[in-house]
Amino acid sequence: MNKITRRLCLMALPLAIAGFAASPSLAQQLSLGQVSNYLNSFVTAEAEFTQINADGTISTGTVYIKRPNRVRFEYNPPEESLVVAGGGQVAVFDPRSDGGADRYPLNQTPLKIILERNVDLTRTNMVTGHTSDGTTTTVTAQDPDHPEYGSIQMVYTADPVELRQWIVTDDTGQQTTVILGDLAKGGNVPDILFNIQREMRNWGN
Repeated sequence: MNKITRRLCLMALPLAIAGFAASPSLAQQLSLGQVSNYLNSFVTAEAEFTQINADGTISTGTVYIKRPNRVRFEYNPPEESLVVAGGGQVAVFDPRSDGGADRYPLNQTPLKIILERNVDLTRTNMVTGHTSDGTTTTVTAQDPDHPEYGSIQMVYTADPVELRQWIVTDDTGQQTTVILGDLAKGGNVPDILFNIQREMRNWGN
């Protein structure tokens, strides 16, 4: 699971952007219901992202989301990697790999928590942390049935509610931070972007 979580952690704006720091008033802590409603409020979304990997390296690219259970991460050169989730699977395409795409069940990654058809963070034992620093609300969640799969720590701002950053901790304890640019919600995101078999043919796998 190390490889998948190194590439799957993506979404949000840097905490240091001017709008964060210059906020003139403290924001009220968002409830778990508000966060769940926000995630359930859109089906499609697209954004640029910056990813800080566990080894300190930085990657950038574009993420496409189509709930439920579909996401695509296109990495910019020089990395030129691709991650696609669809049909209950996640495939990692790496031009440096000689063994073809690595594939994993989506339900064994923390990412699936925010890609579900109906996100409900109020479920028993799903949320392990829920705090506010007066500017942002941080929610840490895990699969309550399989906490061994790891966790995802999400950072939100209010007025309007926006997901700004997440940190995925995998089953070995390694962490990957993902930062999103402006999340454009509700656009046309074609289903073909999440077709793993098509990508395997394109990559010669």
